[in-house]
Amino acid sequence: MKKYLLYNHLANNGNCLAKAEELKAAIGDCELKDVVGLDMHGFIASLAEDDEIHLCGGDGTVNHFANDVADIDLKQNVYLYEGGTGNDFMNDVKDKVENGRLLLNPYLKNLPKVFVNGIEKRFINGIGYGLDGMCCQVADDQIAKGKKKINYTNIAVKLLLIDYKPKKATVTVDGVTKIHEYVWILPTMKGRYYGGGMMIAPDQDRLDPSGKVTVVVFKNKGRLKVLMNFSKVFTGEHVKLTDMIEIVTGNEVTVEYDEPTALQIDGETVRNVKKYTVTTKA
Repeated sequence: MKKYLLYNHLANNGNCLAKAEELKAAIGDCELKDVVGLDMHGFIASLAEDDEIHLCGGDGTVNHFANDVADIDLKQNVYLYEGGTGNDFMNDVKDKVENGRLLLNPYLKNLPKVFVNGIEKRFINGIGYGLDGMCCQVADDQIAKGKKKINYTNIAVKLLLIDYKPKKATVTVDGVTKIHEYVWILPTMKGRYYGGGMMIAPDQDRLDPSGKVTVVVFKNKGRLKVLMNFSKVFTGEHVKLTDMIEIVTGNEVTVEYDEPTALQIDGETVRNVKKYTVTTKA
């Protein structure tokens, strides 16, 4: 049996290699491999069934790994260690983490797909559409200009106060369509958490045998009221705001806005989106 420690040198603001070196000392004899540029199909084909894969990274790393192995009959055990700046996935399954690691294999199965702007991708946490997607777009722009420390809370507050215009949304879940006015965010969730700790879908079960996802509509005409209540998404208390929140579960979801805005898939920004579709079917 051989052990391989995969890491993403871009994760954790470029500090994932240092974390991987620490893990290597704890894991024991293992070979380090950077997942960036790695031929995952060829790598896994070269492994024996009793070899182990140890993965170090955050949500983005898990997302890319899940997509890379989506059509592979994975025989090896894969263990995940927290090593990114966004760790919503590990936060969601923390009760299953033992000695700092999680057996990842059960969570790589039956992942939903999103179709948006010609992109087809599986996701592990959720799709953020609206203000949350715009936060990621603004952050990307700041990073591109050389800014090192990004304050997502400050970005969100500014968008809520001034810059973001709520949208009109048409939402279809399992064939039932409803139109919503003054929508701020409209995520579709596989897990409970996204956006760096927001418990947006507290009742979502990522291992539900039905594979259902949760659609959350956060809407209200009053900008100040939204700002005053937005912090509740970090504790899941927002679900009690029945005049602002609508929650639907299903296996087929289509969301369309009246004008383009940004969307994020497990933290990766897609710009100028009018419509996305999610399916839980293979």
